[in-house]
Amino acid sequence: MNKILSIIVLSALFLLVSFDQANAARLKDIASIRGVRENQLIGYGIVVGLKGTGDGKNEFMSKSVVRMFDKLGMKLDSPEFSSKNVAAVIITATMPAFGKSGNPIDVTVSAIGDASSLQGGTLLQAPLRAANEQVYAVAQGSILIGGDAKDQHPTVGRVPNGAIIERDMTADFASRKMYRLTLINPDFTTAARTVLTINKELGGQYASAKDAGTIDIITPFAYENRGVELLATIEAIDINPDMKARVVINEKTGTIVIGDKVRISKVAISHGSLSVKVGDGKKGTIDEKVAVLESGVSVGDLVQALNKLGVTPKDLITILQSIKAAGALHGELEVL
Repeated sequence: MNKILSIIVLSALFLLVSFDQANAARLKDIASIRGVRENQLIGYGIVVGLKGTGDGKNEFMSKSVVRMFDKLGMKLDSPEFSSKNVAAVIITATMPAFGKSGNPIDVTVSAIGDASSLQGGTLLQAPLRAANEQVYAVAQGSILIGGDAKDQHPTVGRVPNGAIIERDMTADFASRKMYRLTLINPDFTTAARTVLTINKELGGQYASAKDAGTIDIITPFAYENRGVELLATIEAIDINPDMKARVVINEKTGTIVIGDKVRISKVAISHGSLSVKVGDGKKGTIDEKVAVLESGVSVGDLVQALNKLGVTPKDLITILQSIKAAGALHGELEVL
């Protein structure tokens, strides 16, 4: 008897572990490392070589071209310049967290004047600055406009590998004595699970949660000056994240996303010619215009029953909002 009971307990534990593993996510996918992030770059430039689709007579474009020719050693008699083959643009790019000098990055070029198309144009050399006004990259190259002719947005284009990083993002990373993780979706349960799992992996009390979204990790002696190896070990850990019960509704598209932890208390619903009762009958009992479900069912069960009755997404959204207003829907209701 004890042997049979042991087998049953072990089977239950196996199913529980399998369920947790099926819902687990790598720590690197649910958390970020403080200080390890991308940086936005922006710049102003000139696109030339357009086929009559440029700005034409434009004050800032004209001044930019005159200034450019002046730097190239050519003095123009007229302080104004006008051409439909030239366009003024804003350049944007994203510098990776550990971008190094000489590495290429993609750039996006957007017209800011009257240009109707940047198709076939060439971006002239332009500096890209970060928020601190320092130049971190220089962009130049031929502009590509993707998509079919009818779907094109010709005033925005890309230059693949169009910028070259000129300055490293300096950071003494590997020798840090402490690292801080930030959960993308802060949650006390997830933070506590993460701390326990990290400490188990490292074999000591090295991780601690400061709040629902912040976890500090002290560098173990074995990983001193080896921060890369430490974080590679930690970010591969599987964590089963917890989350609040939530229903997200997009009324514009009729989309409804329901968390598996959302529950409904005993309630009766009347909507038009439909009638739904929760907590008064057998689960799944469906009449022509009546659905009866057990108390404590999930919203998914309710939605499935209503779908069988032919309820439209618009009516379903109204019903869910009414259930929440009545206090019978246990979870957050977010309307986009």
